[in-house]
Amino acid sequence: MNGPQLQSRSAADWGLFALLTLFWAGAYALTRVAVDKGNPDMGLPVAWVLPGRLTIGAAVLWVLMLARGQKLPPLRDRKRWVAIIGMGLAGSVFPFFLITTAQETVNSSLAALYTAAVPIFVVSGATFLFADERMNRGTAIGVLTGFAGVAVLFGPDAMKGLGDASVVAQLLLILATMNYALASLMARGAPRIEAIPFATGFVTLAAVVSWPLAFTVHPSEVNADWTHWAAVVGLGVIPTAIAQALYMYLIARTSATFLSLTGYAIPVVSAVLGWIFFRETQNWQALIAFALILGGVWLARRGGGVKEG
Repeated sequence: MNGPQLQSRSAADWGLFALLTLFWAGAYALTRVAVDKGNPDMGLPVAWVLPGRLTIGAAVLWVLMLARGQKLPPLRDRKRWVAIIGMGLAGSVFPFFLITTAQETVNSSLAALYTAAVPIFVVSGATFLFADERMNRGTAIGVLTGFAGVAVLFGPDAMKGLGDASVVAQLLLILATMNYALASLMARGAPRIEAIPFATGFVTLAAVVSWPLAFTVHPSEVNADWTHWAAVVGLGVIPTAIAQALYMYLIARTSATFLSLTGYAIPVVSAVLGWIFFRETQNWQALIAFALILGGVWLARRGGGVKEG
């Protein structure tokens, strides 16, 4: 999966990058609606949200795959199925469960903030695992600048939020971030698989693994209306199905390091969505943060001399 250097990324790459960022950022808002954060007497339990979104996502991906005349790798292809299983667990089941559980306690902006740590883990891991993704000074400066932007955007508010959020919820978000980074590295090192069959395989596996959770909650214990169910459908179709297929396409087209930069953009987009739908407000620090985040992406993109896979 060798590709061009960061600085040679095309307008199409960046356009798809922006679309993927929007899809993933929207997941935090939809999750907030699904679990009805702050209202323990309403909303859907995590044990229903997770299998619901994964099953819907898998169904959409199967339709896309069959419509394109594609199919899953044969079961005898162990290397590809190991990659599919790894992505299903580290890229879907574990982080989705951890984040959804955490969002019963913390707000969507704080949950999205942790996404900013993904590039740190990815770049560090890629440096040791892939000879063509060695981190140099330019890339490191870009990563640090982008992280500083996220810190400025959410800094004081995040610190206030951290005081209210449970320590357990924060640990769950950190573990989810580590899983996302691991999934990026696994996708980078996986044998070449067509994007949609790869996504169909690991989302389907993740859905099947999550099904037993649904039986841990009795229907009489659930008090949800159509908005909660609509949020689960939205989670299944957009960030689970479409975004996963797009992600697998981009990971093959670009690299783990390039896509890890979504970690800087997702908190920003999440803040915008939070204001639009929940009237969460931002202050003057947002402008500085936007400049730093975009500057960090540009610096990493211009890092130079670092091959991306």
